Amino acid sequence: MSTALFATNEFQKVWLAKLEQLRTQIEQSARKNDENGQFPINNIEALVKLGYTSLALPTSYGGSGLSTSDLVLFQETLGSMDGATALSISWHQGVVGEIYEKRLWTEEQLSFFAEEVKKGALVNRAVSEAQTGSPTRGGRPGTQAVRSGDTWVINGEKTFTTMSPYLTYYLTGVWIEEKQAVGFFLIHRDTEGISIRENWNMVGMRSTESHDLILKDVKVDDFYLVEVNNGPRGSNVNAWMTHIPANYLGIAQAARDYAVAYATKHSPNSISGTISDLPNVQTAIGEIDLLMMQSRHIIYSVTRAYDNELTRPLINNEIGVVKHTVVNNSIQVVDKAMRIVGSKSLELACPLQRHYRDVRAGLHNPPMDDMTISKLAQKAIEDIKAADTPQNNE
Repeated sequence: MSTALFATNEFQKVWLAKLEQLRTQIEQSARKNDENGQFPINNIEALVKLGYTSLALPTSYGGSGLSTSDLVLFQETLGSMDGATALSISWHQGVVGEIYEKRLWTEEQLSFFAEEVKKGALVNRAVSEAQTGSPTRGGRPGTQAVRSGDTWVINGEKTFTTMSPYLTYYLTGVWIEEKQAVGFFLIHRDTEGISIRENWNMVGMRSTESHDLILKDVKVDDFYLVEVNNGPRGSNVNAWMTHIPANYLGIAQAARDYAVAYATKHSPNSISGTISDLPNVQTAIGEIDLLMMQSRHIIYSVTRAYDNELTRPLINNEIGVVKHTVVNNSIQVVDKAMRIVGSKSLELACPLQRHYRDVRAGLHNPPMDDMTISKLAQKAIEDIKAADTPQNNE
């Protein structure tokens, strides 16, 4: 099924057509890249050349003012081609979108970085650490930034740094003792003291090359201290994080399409016709499409509500709910698709086994399921308590 069916404006239609031009290249490279744990550099370079990576810049900075609903549509499309390619580039898109929408940096910093992005620079946040776990839980970074004259000296290690060998900039989270706050430095890849420990060897998302980033006596000027936060970033509403479930929705779509196509062609001699005529197979296909519809309705309704200035203030826990719902639904879709195809789905030549491994990675992308459920419970309890206060009972 083509995502062009879900385009609602000319901008989306034009860009879906551009992305579809890369489908053959991306799909054909996915298996080899996965087997070798090799980054899809040719796919990423093609997306940069296409101008995709500058779309999230506002029009005032030379971009296209990409909306969150645009982003999830495009990332779902890329996810249906190759999950690792999609997840890699979507981190860049989500970071750029959030920075400029919320104007997190000074005007001088925003103008500088916009020019870098338009030249093809790629960025991702480097926040996870072995000792702190997910940064959205509020753990203090072990990576430290200490002032030394007119510069900052940074030391530490970051894990799960997607695209690490190919990023132009690392937006690196650190603890700044003198400010008693978490800060983010924009650090160019060529800065002395930066190195990559190539240790990414996971079952899923193998070709994202999310290696460890090592910072040893890295010196950075004040200009590149771009953010200072006094609380955990996970407490803020960031609709740009919907890029994550969008990728997994795309993977689920690819699995669904493969299974349905297989069902309409596979005809064992024990039956007349194909297995698509069997009631149990039709039930599985129907259940798959039910899950896909549920996922699409929630991800697109929430992002479109966020893109609307009138309804944006109403969006809060919905971002976490989108991720929880879409990722878990997508895992179920891939599982049901593999049940339809049977043991052949485990063959290394079959893309379903890659989809199965890749889609599981979504469980470990933020926000985590337990945090989403906890926040929903806390909100329900707070609402009841607020309704029971004396002033409301008079």
